[in-house]
Amino acid sequence: MNKKVGLAVAVAAAALAGGAIPARAAEKGEQLFRRYCFICHDTAPGKNKVGPSLAGVYGRTAGQEAGFSYSNAMKGANITWDEKSLDEYINDPRSKVPGNKMLFPGVKNGDERHAIIEYLEHLKS
Repeated sequence: MNKKVGLAVAVAAAALAGGAIPARAAEKGEQLFRRYCFICHDTAPGKNKVGPSLAGVYGRTAGQEAGFSYSNAMKGANITWDEKSLDEYINDPRSKVPGNKMLFPGVKNGDERHAIIEYLEHLKS
């Protein structure tokens, strides 16, 4: 099988897999998530750590993960996590939601933030 046909088959398989993102993008996003986020957040549903589980965070309203004790600032933020809001938050959590508990200073590299966001979107339930 030539490379073009192989690539086409891989893309078609990813599309049929229910919105799966390309393997390389998922891998990069997961690696960055593990570097920056995993110490405080898990991706298993309901598995809260110092921070809430981020399983299904894409599309969820801020401050709504069951079993996690959010700050009043996060509970009252009135944010639905999408590409734009996640990008702003991951860049500078304190600026996006003043008074939240997250101590992390943010990911300043836009490409890295985008990869993390793609990974989080891929995890939505």
